[in-house]
Amino acid sequence: MKIEYLGHSCFKLTESTGTSIVTDPYDEAIGYELPKVFADLITVSHHHYDHDNIEGVLGNPAVIDRECNFEDFKGVEINSVKSFHDEARGKKRGENIIFKFRMDGIDVCHLGDLGEACSAELIENILPVNVLLIPVGGTYTIDATMAKEYIDRIMPDIVIPMHYKTKQNKIDIDRVDEFIDLIEEDMQVERVGSELEILRDDLDGESTKIILMERKKSNA
Repeated sequence: MKIEYLGHSCFKLTESTGTSIVTDPYDEAIGYELPKVFADLITVSHHHYDHDNIEGVLGNPAVIDRECNFEDFKGVEINSVKSFHDEARGKKRGENIIFKFRMDGIDVCHLGDLGEACSAELIENILPVNVLLIPVGGTYTIDATMAKEYIDRIMPDIVIPMHYKTKQNKIDIDRVDEFIDLIEEDMQVERVGSELEILRDDLDGESTKIILMERKKSNA
């Protein structure tokens, strides 16, 4: 499968069959434009402008913004779990949908704007996870310290941080450096471009690697 990082919490996930999913597309109000992207499906963790720019994705895709259980969406298994956008069980910022995708035998989990503390119940609901897409910027989501706790409990093969401050991003959140500084003594950190190919055979289940991806620039 292939992962493309489009910025903020938005990724394009493509299975070897060609089925493609875009997660949490953002509006240009965050400080930069969403690249031109086609998809078969959009998943929306919650309806805020930096996560639900459905009109920005081409190809007349289907949209999922709720709890679901699809055994076969064009060859991809999709499940979702309701969680909270804050530490007060949604009283501050409402609910958040966590999405799980099984593509080419790989379990990918997109945590959306998860804001609640780590719990045994939530961990049990999202396991197993090979590739974890996790917010690390704090303020509106879990911060670096809480992200590390989730990683330690989930123990995925690959972690890709998202939803953090960049030079162009106007949202008041922390930079990814704070997360990297916290975990780099315990885990290998690899910096790559905007695209990543992953094979099931590459995942040994014995260690966790942090992969920091570059944002794909707008090609409009």
